[in-house]
Amino acid sequence: MQPPREKAGDPSVALVALTYNERENLPEFVKRIFVLRVPNLTLYIVDDNSPDGTGHVADELAMHFPIEVIHRPQKEGVGPAYRDAFHRILSLASPPDFIFEIDADLSHNPADIPRMLETCKNVDIVIGSRYIPDGGIRNWSRLRRTISRFGNMYAGFVLHPVDVRDLTSGFKCYRKDALSIVAKRATSSIGYNFQIETVYTAFRAGLRIREIPIIFSERRAGVSKFKWRIIVESFWRVLLLRLRG
Repeated sequence: MQPPREKAGDPSVALVALTYNERENLPEFVKRIFVLRVPNLTLYIVDDNSPDGTGHVADELAMHFPIEVIHRPQKEGVGPAYRDAFHRILSLASPPDFIFEIDADLSHNPADIPRMLETCKNVDIVIGSRYIPDGGIRNWSRLRRTISRFGNMYAGFVLHPVDVRDLTSGFKCYRKDALSIVAKRATSSIGYNFQIETVYTAFRAGLRIREIPIIFSERRAGVSKFKWRIIVESFWRVLLLRLRG
């Protein structure tokens, strides 16, 4: 499979995918990304020194596809990894026009990328949402569904009037200028509360946010990174966001 050719006039696109022990999922994930043939697309794989050799697999894939691999020395959480990647991307001489967050474990469907990209041409941030009409979740236990739904309801209540149903979604598309605004403001979350914090920061900055429906599927291979301490962090950090104003 050949990567898509660059086309003059088409926007440049960066996809940021965090990996930790995703060796089994990564080749299929990369295949699904580049079969879309989105012009001017670069995939940034951010690996936190996975002990299963994911970083090595990423380096091999980068020999055949437009992929940049960011090797980080240790696992520090979602927030630090995304902040590192965003800083590097926005510091480029010509930063991409649109920057995505997407999970590398195939829980997010890469086929949704063109639809999100097209929508983001008219707003600042697009969120792939599980909790609006036509969105949903596949292969999660009732407990996981309940925790996720309650967590979003709780965050929405505390951070009202933020009108976003899926505050914890990790599938987003930012316009370059919007991400620059969000990235310049202090974000301190380590775990998945980073997703809530970035949306709240964007809302307070007056950025235009739109949700579009996606179907989220449980990972095909590997072990879920869901941890109870992530839930605990989210509850108190959401309160801190509100108090901080």
